[in-house]
Amino acid sequence: MLKVRDLMTRDLFTLQKTDNLALARSLMNLARIRHIPIIDHESNFIGLLTHRDILSATISKLAGVDHKTQEELDMNIPIQEIMNFRVKTASPEDSLRDAAGMLLEHKYGCLPVVEKGKLVGILTEADFLSLTISLMNTLEEIPDSPP
Repeated sequence: MLKVRDLMTRDLFTLQKTDNLALARSLMNLARIRHIPIIDHESNFIGLLTHRDILSATISKLAGVDHKTQEELDMNIPIQEIMNFRVKTASPEDSLRDAAGMLLEHKYGCLPVVEKGKLVGILTEADFLSLTISLMNTLEEIPDSPP
C-alpha cells in the first residue's frame, strides 16, 4: 500500500509567522507554489499560508493602488495576521488513498505532513496529478492482452 511518505514533497519552502506578506508573495511567485507551511524555530508546524489567503489580503486593483504601494503595505503585514492556524495535516504513514480522499472531500489544495509535531513534507494536488500522469504512461506501455 502506498503511503503519504512515498509521494510527499520533502524539499520545502517555509516561512515563520513573523515574516511579512511581501516576502510570502515573492516566495510564491519565485518558487511557483500556492502553499507555504509556517514553522517555528524548531521546525514545528504551526500553520499554513495559501495563495487564497494572500489574495484575500490584497487590495483590489479596482481601488487604484499601484504595485509599489501594495508592496509597502505587504511589508507591514505579518503572516500571522492572515495565515491559517487550524489546518488538517497528514502523517507520513497515512495511506495515500486516505490522504487523496481528504483532499477531495474537503477541497484542500494540500496537506502538510507532520511527524511528532515537526513538518516533514507536504502533499499537494500537483503531486497527485504527477502520479496520475505516471500511472497513465505506465498503462499505455502495457501491451493489450490477446483475446
